[in-house]
Amino acid sequence: MSKNTVTVTLTCIGVIGRSEVTPETARMAEEVGRYIAGHGAALVCGGLGGVMEAACRGAFEAGGLTIGILPGNSRHEANKWVKIPIVTGMGYARNMAVVKTSQAVIAIDGSYGTLTEIAYALQSGIPVIGLKTWQIFLNGIEENGIIRAENPLEAVETAFSLINEYKTAENGESDVNHREYPGKRNP
Repeated sequence: MSKNTVTVTLTCIGVIGRSEVTPETARMAEEVGRYIAGHGAALVCGGLGGVMEAACRGAFEAGGLTIGILPGNSRHEANKWVKIPIVTGMGYARNMAVVKTSQAVIAIDGSYGTLTEIAYALQSGIPVIGLKTWQIFLNGIEENGIIRAENPLEAVETAFSLINEYKTAENGESDVNHREYPGKRNP
C-alpha cells in the first residue's frame, strides 16, 4: 500500500426523506437510525429536520455516529443529533454528496429532494431501499430500482446484505458503486 493510500473501513448508510414528517414516519426513521447504529455503521443524512433528525436521534441514542451534510453555510443549522456536521454552502446540490458518501440509501417517505437523491443513487449504482417512499414509473410500468422494505429492520438488514454482497476480496471495503445489484437499471 502506498503512503498516500487511505483505507476506509467505516460503513456509511444514507437516510433520506422529507423535512416535515408525521409521528409514524418519525418513528420509522428513528428505528432505522437505531438499527444502523446497532450494526456499527455511520448514518449519513442532510443534517436538518424531519426524517433526518429522527434518524439521527435514533442512531445517536444508540451510540452511533451521525454525519450531517448541510446545505447552508453554518454548522449550527444541523439538528442536535448530528455528531459531525459538514458545511457545504451548496444548497440542494449537497444531495449528491449525501448519496455518494453512502454505500446504500434508505428512503423514508419523501419529497422532491428525496426523489433527486433516489435518482442520484440509482444512476450511481448505489442500492436504494424504500420505506413508504416514491414509486418510479416509466411508460406506465413501475421501475424496480427501489427495493421495497416493509419495516425499518428489514430496510437496514437489506442495506447491509447488499453492501456485504459487494465487499471486495482485496481489502474488505464495499464497492457497490457501479456494480450490479437487484433493481439497478442500466441506461
